[in-house]
Amino acid sequence: MSVQTVVALVLALASTTLTNIAYLREHDAAAALPVLSMRRPFHSLRLLLDDRSWLLGFAMETAGFLCYAAALALASLALVQTIGAGGIGVLAYLSARLGGRRLGGRELAGVVISVVGLVALAVSLAGGSGPGGRGSTAAISLWIGASAALALLVLLVRRRLGFAVAAAGAGGLFFAIGDISTKVATQGGVRLLFVLTLLVGYTTGTALLQVGYQAGGALTVAGLATLLTNALPIAAGTVVLAEPVPSGAYGGLRVLAFAAVTAGALLLARPGDPAAAGGTVRAEPRSG
Repeated sequence: MSVQTVVALVLALASTTLTNIAYLREHDAAAALPVLSMRRPFHSLRLLLDDRSWLLGFAMETAGFLCYAAALALASLALVQTIGAGGIGVLAYLSARLGGRRLGGRELAGVVISVVGLVALAVSLAGGSGPGGRGSTAAISLWIGASAALALLVLLVRRRLGFAVAAAGAGGLFFAIGDISTKVATQGGVRLLFVLTLLVGYTTGTALLQVGYQAGGALTVAGLATLLTNALPIAAGTVVLAEPVPSGAYGGLRVLAFAAVTAGALLLARPGDPAAAGGTVRAEPRSG
């Protein structure tokens, strides 16, 4: 394993740790605020910016993003996202510890499977890992456009899904757009234009998570968002960026790692009882 890959993995681990701690802080702060609404963005933004606890969480999330962007400049998107997907285990553990409860059977299984995936990933790195491919700009744009359309569809059917689930799902999709755009923008040249979709993705995703935090627990909202934020870029790394997978046994382990961390995240991200999810549920925020 090269020094460059080791640095990328350390940065990715720092990123997911900071980001998941930030999600917990932001959840607790947003849940205690008056009702936030996407239809009153400036009013909602003022409420958030006036809350020191939320600002600290957002500062930690920003630091996590900077570590993430640096990791993407050194390693492939799928590799960095796999480390990030394992971070939902950190979220589950912290949510349980801070909430004074034990992890349930399904949550514990999710943590264990995620760890197995990370171990498989570590072993597979002996087969080599580079910064990845570049892919087609048209294919990347189509992927981002389809992700945005799916996010809007999720919001349209929010009453069927439940507001917390819809906000988390759409937020995760927009974060995935931001993550893919970050990787593409680090390639420089004309692809710096993807900074625009980066900003739209992260800004919209952050806004959706804050209103979602007021309707659901931290593990339900941030967990589901984290699942989509990691699973989609992992797929995009292979499908649209043409990132190579090692051949032979190492390649099999790499695929196992991708599958395991995604399955672990799925087990942890399912909507559940508010008390188990780490927060108090409110009704859907009104626009008034």
